[in-house]
Amino acid sequence: MKKFMDKNFLLETKTAQKLYHEAGALEPIYDFHCHLIPQQIAENKKFANLTEIWLGGDHYKWRQMRTFGIDEKYITGDSDPYEKFMAWTRTIENLIGNPLYHWTHLELQRYFGIYEPLTQKSAPAIWEKANKMLQTEELSVRGIFKKMNVHAVGTTDDPIDSLEYHIAINSGKAPIGKIDTIVRPSFRPDKAININLPTFPAYIKDLAKVADMEISCTKDVINALIKRLDFFIECGCVATDHALEYVPFKIMDEKDIDVAFNKGLKGETLSKDEIDAYRTLVLVALAKAYKDRNIVLQWHVASIRDNNKFMFDKLGPDTGFDASHDHQIAENLSHLMSHIEANGGLPKTIIYTLNPKDYYPITTLMGCYQGSAIKGKIQLGSAWWFCDHKRGMLEQLQTLGDLGMIPAFVGMLTDSRSFLSYPRHEYFRRILCNLIGGWVENGEFPADMEQLKQIIKDISFCNAKAYFG
Repeated sequence: MKKFMDKNFLLETKTAQKLYHEAGALEPIYDFHCHLIPQQIAENKKFANLTEIWLGGDHYKWRQMRTFGIDEKYITGDSDPYEKFMAWTRTIENLIGNPLYHWTHLELQRYFGIYEPLTQKSAPAIWEKANKMLQTEELSVRGIFKKMNVHAVGTTDDPIDSLEYHIAINSGKAPIGKIDTIVRPSFRPDKAININLPTFPAYIKDLAKVADMEISCTKDVINALIKRLDFFIECGCVATDHALEYVPFKIMDEKDIDVAFNKGLKGETLSKDEIDAYRTLVLVALAKAYKDRNIVLQWHVASIRDNNKFMFDKLGPDTGFDASHDHQIAENLSHLMSHIEANGGLPKTIIYTLNPKDYYPITTLMGCYQGSAIKGKIQLGSAWWFCDHKRGMLEQLQTLGDLGMIPAFVGMLTDSRSFLSYPRHEYFRRILCNLIGGWVENGEFPADMEQLKQIIKDISFCNAKAYFG
């Protein structure tokens, strides 16, 4: 029987162990998509206790606590932090087979030097030790970046954001002064694209104000967004991100789209064709702007959000009530990519899906648009959200091996709101090394260790650094 989560955790062969310890474990982290709060980075926040840094905003954990029957007051309510921690402890004891079990214990090991399992018996001592360490500079935000060798992070930011904290960080004028980790904003214009939502009219007014221009038609929306994109680029932006429930595609005359736009501004009901035509026009125009500016386009598709209306009304978005969607993707994605290519050209593009059924359509369509002297120009994004468990990561990697080119892959990201999430990169690298090590030991690829280690280094860090710049 193997030891619990020891140094060779998930590494089943000698080749896998060698690849991880001599390559994967040594590379810095390029966390190109996350939801960390820039203000907390700029202020070098220290967290009061494990509950604040572990459970604050982490809807992965909240979902499982609800599954175990924990009362909401111990999840998002105002209960005592220690009571919430103990409620999470009772939950974690029952998460055999769930990635949260592994992530929790990797975080205890890497940040706090705690190697025993978290149980109700061990919890009080773990609480005391971890909370004491959280007050040290080593586990401040800057200390965490340094400890985990984080080269760069890409936060997720709205076009109307002032980016004041990014400016402070990158100028070295933040309260903490200059930090070694690169912190870049990412441009996420979803609120300007979701014309069907009741928040759309107010958002367009806010966009007009911050862009200092009138917005009376769809072209004005595009120009305002591009104006804000250029500001983001001045502040270090190298990537954009779009959350799409499904891939839209509908071509309409621009005059008809403007009619739909003005209906949207009035909060009137729009047809699906009107919604999709507006979205298509804006997405295509923005893709051209990204291509012209060498900005990476990221699409996150196939999530159906805020499913529990009662709880959404009570707690708001991003509180654990989203799910995987099953829209058909191939036809619209094909048309959208082709239309973008014909109207300015596809930028470097990463496509993530929350439903693994989409891997084959995405990966085969990727192959139709590679080239332009860019290695891996079009990417199948890493296993994301509900898919970033061991089996999900393997499925994504194996599909990429079957249909694409694994050595060109830009690798893992946290997509997290927690500063303790960086061991997820380790988790991914161990799974990657085990997969490739298994192929080698099975005689499916030569045992050229220098070549193999370079592949691991590239996927772990070098490819992302080259791709994003």
